[in-house]
Amino acid sequence: MERVLVTGGAGFIGSHLTDRLIELGYEVVVVDNLSTGKKENVNPKAQLIVADIQKHEEMEKLFSKNTFSYVFHLAAQASVSISVKNPVFDANVNIIGSLNLIQNSIKYGVKKFIFSSTGGAIYGENVEIFPTPESVSPKPISPYGIAKLSVENYLNFASKEFGLNFTILRYGNVYGPRQDPFGEAGVIAIFTSKMIKKEDVTINGDGEYVRDYVYVGDVVNANIRAIKKGDRMVINIGTSIGTTVNQLFSYLKKLTKYEKEPIYGPPRKGDIRKSLLCYTKAKEELRWEPKTDLEKGLKLTVDWFKRTIKA
Repeated sequence: MERVLVTGGAGFIGSHLTDRLIELGYEVVVVDNLSTGKKENVNPKAQLIVADIQKHEEMEKLFSKNTFSYVFHLAAQASVSISVKNPVFDANVNIIGSLNLIQNSIKYGVKKFIFSSTGGAIYGENVEIFPTPESVSPKPISPYGIAKLSVENYLNFASKEFGLNFTILRYGNVYGPRQDPFGEAGVIAIFTSKMIKKEDVTINGDGEYVRDYVYVGDVVNANIRAIKKGDRMVINIGTSIGTTVNQLFSYLKKLTKYEKEPIYGPPRKGDIRKSLLCYTKAKEELRWEPKTDLEKGLKLTVDWFKRTIKA
């Protein structure tokens, strides 16, 4: 039985990935500092180690005591707006933490490092091609996007210099059950939670910001495909379908039977106007494509929130 490491495995995407890996027969070690992740998200068959990827000694100890075949790196400071307010904190988590993992993966002979990057924040504002392919040069405008691109570059370096195999997955806006509504990442989770509680919903800006919403189950499938495919590649994981925040509000309003109108607030700093990902490369290299359309995904998400939130 191969042992794998899932960083951020108590979080939203990481916990779903952990569940799938266990179903497939892997022995899973989860490392999470529980700053945003939750113990209850972690599969009881996984081993949870509460530790911080920023602390080199803790990561060295983790790798020296385990033989990991694969590292799935999902732990991150995931809020664009927090990265704008505190870029040093963002860099410590997203760059230094990642380097600790990369160095130990090289030292302890990890077969492959699968990195959760961002398609939403990495290409920047002045993109002319939609849906955007990986051939478009990244020009991130937020510290979050800058940090993710930095880690991508470090992985290229680690591959060329030390032979570390990797796949970089650039996600669209991931949504689904277990997403944390108490934060700034995850507009679907935030809206759904507030609508179920019949609270006011605030839309940042004019609501015409376009995003590519991809269901968490599909993202998990991409990670699983990356175990054996997509070596040393950067691959977008999205749907190529754009949805505005206003459209999203309308869909969720109907699903939750919400009766209020949105409140419009100021736009968030660092937010790009439009993000839409081409997944042709994922189809060709990973044999992956999105299976869950937005209507189905939103219903699954709303149903989960209804079971877990008291209105």
